[in-house]
Amino acid sequence: MTIPADIETPEILIDRDVLARNITRMAETVGGKGLQLRPHAKTHKMTEIARLQLAAGAAGLTVATLGEAEVFAADGVQDIFIAYPLWVRPAQAERLRRLAGSVAVSVGVDSAEGAAAMGAALGDAAGLVEVLLEIDSGHHRSGVLPEDAVSVARTATNAGLRVTGVFTFPGHSYAPGMAAAAARQEGTALTTAAGLLEAAGFRISRLSGGSTPTAMLTAPAQATEVRPGVYVFGDAQQLELERCAPEDIALTVAATVVSRHDGGAAPRRIVLDSGSKILGGDRPAWTTGFGRLLDYPDARVSALSEHHATVQWPADVELPALGERLRVVPNHVCVAVNLVDEVAVVSGGSVVDRWRVAARCLNR
Repeated sequence: MTIPADIETPEILIDRDVLARNITRMAETVGGKGLQLRPHAKTHKMTEIARLQLAAGAAGLTVATLGEAEVFAADGVQDIFIAYPLWVRPAQAERLRRLAGSVAVSVGVDSAEGAAAMGAALGDAAGLVEVLLEIDSGHHRSGVLPEDAVSVARTATNAGLRVTGVFTFPGHSYAPGMAAAAARQEGTALTTAAGLLEAAGFRISRLSGGSTPTAMLTAPAQATEVRPGVYVFGDAQQLELERCAPEDIALTVAATVVSRHDGGAAPRRIVLDSGSKILGGDRPAWTTGFGRLLDYPDARVSALSEHHATVQWPADVELPALGERLRVVPNHVCVAVNLVDEVAVVSGGSVVDRWRVAARCLNR
């Protein structure tokens, strides 16, 4: 894909054709296993993409915040999972009541205290909300150990909430060589917790797992649904983890070469006008840079400041000219999308649409 002439840099571009292919492939792969797909919309935050995912067969959406849930519910999404251990205060309880009165809504809980606070704040509306208990499957962020699920579930039930499932985020799959092991640990944690809950008298209908690195590895015996998000776009992390190929990258940042340096004691490099304010600043320790150049696989974004991206250039490749425009792949695409108000949608070398990032910065 060439950068359309009417694009001003830096700007986020979405390749509509690659996006559609990614959405279809994940839906067909997951559906072919008998699993439901509930994609995480925090990655794209756009109603247009949510509609494409639902049209491809997604059972509903996953979100991270009440604000995101409200945006997608207003656009017609009927089944939303807030996969986050919400701490519900009165203002949030009122919003959750309104949401549960119009769509099927489920929320995450990972403590007895959180369940009790949610039930008390919701009052007689507590029964409208499904609860999934978050299980720690090895990422060691939020979530309880499987053996602690029953006590949390009992507190949730006593608070008037409906416990219907368990979920986990195998975030440790975002490391080299860890996808298969994380998928196995995810399955073990979900089935163990569900088994203990059912033995205690709970009816568990949802076992929810799956990050982008593990979604296609999840076995139907270990889950009922998966919640990948990044798969719609791909990013530099997924490239380095070999969970996508360059032809799967649907989102890039169009950038212009504003400085170039060839020879002398300093490193051979270019500087692009796409700094951390559009690429985001994430760089896990195992990555080789702050991003990649889609058309130059051996180049690396070696440093970022707010408006500069320094790119170390391969010795055997001619340096781009000043003013040349290149496509940069962000390390973490979710962060990049949250930094802009809208994106340019491109097909056949032309801008065919512009989509608003409707749920941008709705982090509460």
